[in-house]
Amino acid sequence: MERADRNFAELLQELRVTQTGVQILFAFLLTLAFTPRFPSLDSVQRGMYVATLLLAVLATVLFMAPAALHRGLFRRHAKPQIVDTSSRFAIAGMAALALALTGSVLLVVDVALGRPAGIGAGVAVFLLHAGLWGVMPLMARRRVPGPDTVQTPATGDGSRGPTD
Repeated sequence: MERADRNFAELLQELRVTQTGVQILFAFLLTLAFTPRFPSLDSVQRGMYVATLLLAVLATVLFMAPAALHRGLFRRHAKPQIVDTSSRFAIAGMAALALALTGSVLLVVDVALGRPAGIGAGVAVFLLHAGLWGVMPLMARRRVPGPDTVQTPATGDGSRGPTD
């Protein structure tokens, strides 16, 4: 149970960082609809705006879900399940945030420089997220021993042990 408590505390710290970013993005997106230039957006730009706003809402909800889950299962001795489910919420939230950031850049660059530049910038932001938030962690995971093995410094062999 001690490991689950530690893992949950680490997860909550990660969520604090991401949640701040998504809340700032969400606030920015909410104000856009009330700017003087908003009525001049074409239907594609308005669609991008609504999709991006909804993705930011989804990311916010997913990042807040672990706290609600913890409250719902408080004192039920379900910390390992809470950690597992909360980790899935965090991954889904990061995917939604990556798409919301991509949509935001796509929209802003589209308005400022035109559709081709907006699409190019959106693709670049998407690929950056896919690389840093998707591919890189998967590659790093392959190089790190699993949770039930410990690499011993002397021999380098994988022996069973209680690790994270």
